[in-house]
Amino acid sequence: MSTSPPAAAAPETARAHPRALEPVTLVVTVLLSVLGAVIGLVLITTLGIAPNTSVIGALIAMLIGRISFAALSRMRDPQRQNLVQSAISGSTFAAANSLVTPIAVPFLMGKPGLVWPMLGGAVIGLAVDSWVLYRVFDSRLLPATAAWPAGIAAAETIKAGDEGGRKAKLLGVSAVVGFVGSLFKLPMSAAGVAFLGNIWALLMFGVGLLVAQYAPTLLHVDLAANHVPHGVMIGAGLVALVQAVLLMRDRKGGKAGKGAKAAAEAAAAPSADGAFTPEVRTVDARRLRRGLLEGLALFLVGAMLIALTGGVLADMGGAGLVGWVLLAGVAALVHQLIVGLAAMHSGWFPAFAVTLIFLIVGLVLGIPSVPLALLVGYAASTGPAFADVGFDFKAGWLLRKDAVPWHPYEMAGRRQQYIAQLVGFAVAILVVVVTWKPFFEDGRVPPVAQVYVDTIKAGLTDTHALAMMGLWAIPGALIQFFGGSSRQMGVLLATGLLVATPQAGWLVLAALAVRFGYTRWKKRQGQREAAESDPQTDADNDLALVGAGLVAGSSLNDVSQIYKAV
Repeated sequence: MSTSPPAAAAPETARAHPRALEPVTLVVTVLLSVLGAVIGLVLITTLGIAPNTSVIGALIAMLIGRISFAALSRMRDPQRQNLVQSAISGSTFAAANSLVTPIAVPFLMGKPGLVWPMLGGAVIGLAVDSWVLYRVFDSRLLPATAAWPAGIAAAETIKAGDEGGRKAKLLGVSAVVGFVGSLFKLPMSAAGVAFLGNIWALLMFGVGLLVAQYAPTLLHVDLAANHVPHGVMIGAGLVALVQAVLLMRDRKGGKAGKGAKAAAEAAAAPSADGAFTPEVRTVDARRLRRGLLEGLALFLVGAMLIALTGGVLADMGGAGLVGWVLLAGVAALVHQLIVGLAAMHSGWFPAFAVTLIFLIVGLVLGIPSVPLALLVGYAASTGPAFADVGFDFKAGWLLRKDAVPWHPYEMAGRRQQYIAQLVGFAVAILVVVVTWKPFFEDGRVPPVAQVYVDTIKAGLTDTHALAMMGLWAIPGALIQFFGGSSRQMGVLLATGLLVATPQAGWLVLAALAVRFGYTRWKKRQGQREAAESDPQTDADNDLALVGAGLVAGSSLNDVSQIYKAV
């Protein structure tokens, strides 16, 4: 008698993932993407912020799903809500961070004729940014099991709206607390991500925030003026890049050749019943390496196009042109990775600060002002979309975990999310093309772009900045090295030093203390009651809802600031 298990029957839950280009979904996606792009454009040019609108998109999609008219009830499906929230958040960050900020740099330099070449380069940067993340998400470098806090917030919001009950109440109360706290100028999103992210990474983030807040008063030292945060980020970033290269190899340290690929495919095989298994990664080392190399090649192509259309050759000559293209391409790739790693663990991405580092490097190298402005704009176009797509993929990954068979459903859903993001990006591009000129002529430009231009015009009057960055790169590198690639402690310490949001450090550390205490209490309660469920899992689920609510409330407050801007 054979002892082999019987063939598994096709699971009843197996179904096709909703498509992003379905008529109803597409119409809702386009309309909300227009809303997201306008919100992002208005707020970045007036208040200097780009809010996370994914929660707003999810809530609107939920409300639309309650309308029993024609096919609108289809929006009750959490997967369709996930597609819509992916698109609106993508259009917001694309318009605000990846497009308007870069093109404002040459405009403020007094070179309005370079806006269109810069916009073309920014579109390429945005496209490559999202493509690379799509290729490498859920790899060892950027695993789906990592925090991606804003993604957890979006997923928990959608799940709570779908399931109702205790989850919805806990999420709603937390959202009210987050909204009210934000009204009093407290950075509630910092507390929210502390319930969701990597503890060690967030501990260093909180320490960096506190040091940045109190060093000027207690130590009488202006860290930013002395380029301390920039030095720490340079050191940590260089080590993080080395760690990323090592993760592109197999676990034994060799390149992921045919044998390693076969082993990875075997490890990624679904379970016997096709259900989700946490050990499975959908991207192996070979695809990770290929995705990053593809990204570098495409970034170099984009840099070449900007150089040719922007007249870099006239300022730098043939050899200078080659050097500029290489520096711009590498800067774009490095910028997206550093911003992405910081966002993955903390929910915050220091895009402005990392761009400023490359600006300073350009000044040290003596790059003329106009080519340097184009380089800064190109680097600034990458990173935010990379992080945002990661957040949205994390939300979708959480919402699709119960599907059977899981792996094909997950890959299909991720592809549809990417298509929805592209729709949001296309809408953002059209909105920016139509609106940038009247906005800029009215004096409404992103404040960070003005900082870039002022720094370029001021230049480096001495070698103090270079010396300080070199000195503080050492501790940044050491912390990143000993913390390891899974924690990104050096990068997060530098992020805290660079962000420097008042009171955020206290909120992060307080939330971490609550998280630690609640988890211990839950475990003791579980031991006394001999509960069947895992106390650690129960605690994590409750804390995720609280964190998601705080982030959602803070995001709602950010979006509500639109009335001030208009």
